[in-house]
Parts: sequence; structure tokens; C-alpha cells
Amino acid sequence: MLRVRAPAKINLFLHVGPRRADGYHALESLVCFSEAGDVLAFEQADGLTLSLEGPFAEGLAAEADNLVLRAARALRECAGGKRGAAITLTKNLPVASGIGGGSADAAAALRGLAKLWDVKIADAAIQDIALSLGSDVPVCVKSVPAMMAGRGEYVAPVGELPRSAILLVNPGVAVSTAEVFRRLGRTVQDVLVTVPPLPPVAHGLPGLLRYLAETRNDMEEAARAIAPAIGDVLDGLRENGAALARMCGSGATCYGLFASEAKAAHAAQALSAAHPAWWVKATRIAPPDIVAPQ
Repeated sequence: MLRVRAPAKINLFLHVGPRRADGYHALESLVCFSEAGDVLAFEQADGLTLSLEGPFAEGLAAEADNLVLRAARALRECAGGKRGAAITLTKNLPVASGIGGGSADAAAALRGLAKLWDVKIADAAIQDIALSLGSDVPVCVKSVPAMMAGRGEYVAPVGELPRSAILLVNPGVAVSTAEVFRRLGRTVQDVLVTVPPLPPVAHGLPGLLRYLAETRNDMEEAARAIAPAIGDVLDGLRENGAALARMCGSGATCYGLFASEAKAAHAAQALSAAHPAWWVKATRIAPPDIVAPQ
């Protein structure tokens, strides 16, 4: 059995620009990945099947056409020939939560099945398949820190980020990305054309925080109008010692960066006690090899 991790995607910042001619907004984002995430397992089989397990499996049970199966069929069609696999998705991440769970799962399916089926396919072809599945899927294929632009088609790895302690918190509210875009209510004109270079990893968390202080998440205001609990999460993170608290993607999950794993763990304990219905996960920014098949 082949196992592949699908780490949570975290938009450390997310700038939203004007709507393009193709209907998509221009985006600009620094993306990293966490050590926490879903897990996919693959075995050879005659057909393509998907089994769901894990704490958030129920949230996907009603989906008639899961993104993992769409990724599998797209790769099989590109590679040619009949291939099959029995896929098991352990869903550890909340559904529709702004941390790229479905996109990360689809990307993990592409990686895992390419290895299982011994598919020889160019990176550009994999990226084309990924983009056809969703704007966040291309950056999730390699799951390394990267600058993402366009609607997600431009992905430029930025090297290693400090493996800082990070706390992910979701208030148990699903937020529709499409609804957030509809509620933006303005055409954003001030997307940065050139993002300053990231500080060297040796500068650690302080350097990363100084860099992020000049950035934002343009979707936060609209998302908070849909789910006011996002504001409660951000307040809770700041009150419990986060050096930076910000919404992930289109929400409702938020992240907090902490000076140490001990401080993140203490905040996780406090928030879980105060809000038992919230999903709270203390983790770290992942190393570059987090998605190596096992």
C-alpha cells in the first residue's frame, strides 16, 4: 500500500485583484503547508474506488463526484490505457474551511497515482491537470512554500520558511469561496506587482513577521460578514499569545503564528476549553519533503 500526505495549505497572505477577462480574480499569495493534513492510501485495483474515513469523512459523504476521483480520472486519461486503484482518504481537515483540503487531496491523488501507476508525465502536464481541477490544486502538487499568482496558474517556490509553530482554528462554520467573492463588494486595484523578496530562513519567525506585516488577506472582511465567528477566532488567537493572527484563504479557518511550540500548545488548550465545538490544531510549518510518498 502506498500512502501520501495531503498537508493543509495556508495562505500567509492573500491579495485579491480585479476580475480578469476569464471571470477569475487576479490573486497574489504566499503559501506554506502545515505538518497537519489528510492522508491518502492507494492500492492497485481493477476499477477506481474511493473510501472515506477520519473525523471529517461525513462532510464528504454526500459528494457525488469527489475531487480525488476527478483527479484520478484526469490522470488516467492523460496517461492513456486502463488503470485502476482503490483509494482511501483519511479526512482529518474540516471541509470547506479555507485550508485547501479538497485541493490538497486532489494534488495528493495526482502524486500517489503517478507513482502507483508508474506514469511518466511532464511536470507541465501535471500542472495543467491540476489547474483544471481548481485554482489551489497547482500549488498543492509539490506542497512547498511558494508565491502563487494569477488565478493559481503561476507558482514560484520561494525556498524554505522558518518551521514556526502555527495554530489552526476553525469555528465549525463552512464558508463558500464563491459567496466570499460575491460579497467582496469592490474591485481591488492595489495588488502588488512585485512582492519584496522573503527574508532568509535564518532570520526565523521575527523576519517572517516583519515581512507579513506589510501584507493582508483581502477576503477576510467579506468572510466575516458571512461567518462572524471568524472574528471570535482571531480575537481568541491574539488574546492567547499569537504573534500574528490571520484568516486562511476564504475562511473560516484562521491561523496564528507563535514564538514556540509550547506557547501554541498552551493556546490550543485554552481555546479548546473555552470553545469545545471549535476545531483546534497545533502544528508547524512543514518541511519541503512533507509529501514524499511512503
